[in-house]
Amino acid sequence: MTHIRSLFAYPAGRPTSPAPFTRLAALALLLLAMIALPVRPAFAVATTELVIERAVTEFGAAMPGSGQFDVRLAEDLPQDGEFISDFWIDKKSGQFIANLITSKGDTKRIWGVAVLTVPIPVPTRRMLPDEIIGEMDIKIIKMPWQRVNAYAVLTADELIGKQVRRMLNQGRPVQLQSVIPPIVIKRGQKVTIQYYQGPLYLTAEGKAIADAYLGQEVRVVNLASRMTIVGIALGDGKVEAGY
Repeated sequence: MTHIRSLFAYPAGRPTSPAPFTRLAALALLLLAMIALPVRPAFAVATTELVIERAVTEFGAAMPGSGQFDVRLAEDLPQDGEFISDFWIDKKSGQFIANLITSKGDTKRIWGVAVLTVPIPVPTRRMLPDEIIGEMDIKIIKMPWQRVNAYAVLTADELIGKQVRRMLNQGRPVQLQSVIPPIVIKRGQKVTIQYYQGPLYLTAEGKAIADAYLGQEVRVVNLASRMTIVGIALGDGKVEAGY
């Protein structure tokens, strides 16, 4: 009886090659290896971050340096995606509509509100005229940019040490014209007029005609000559005569 293995033997002198089942096994292993390769996930970003990027671009140079966007999405919308292909925003209300491209390549319509806010110093209490503003008298809050007018004070440094000119309301932005540098010379106050000219130094008694803050020009009457002169308020009841 012919041996079974001889049926699968190649004729003498013929190059040998893998058996059919060997080739199939190799192909199967290759397919399994390809399936096992990790699939690189799409780069997804939070939807709110994508909205902020587009909102900043839309505002451009009109956006204040300290401004930030607070984004609120409508309910049941994708929370992340790859990028936004189209974007529309109403700069006054902050309402926006956009087309979001998801990590799967789908286009989803999203909408919501992106409110531009800025940090603003506001009084912690009601302050009356002539009070001096200290660090404890103010705090920083975020306020919608649309509620902040062009004359509002934007930094705490512009308030600390200033004197209240008009009553300040608690929690409300402070207008530039509502504060002034501290008054060092009051109207009707007796002052010492100082005059320097090289080694020459003269003084005279005078009376201020108006209030003045440090370094401000002020008109005073020389009580000896009854002449009105203009000087610079130095503080401590002293005025440096200019002419």
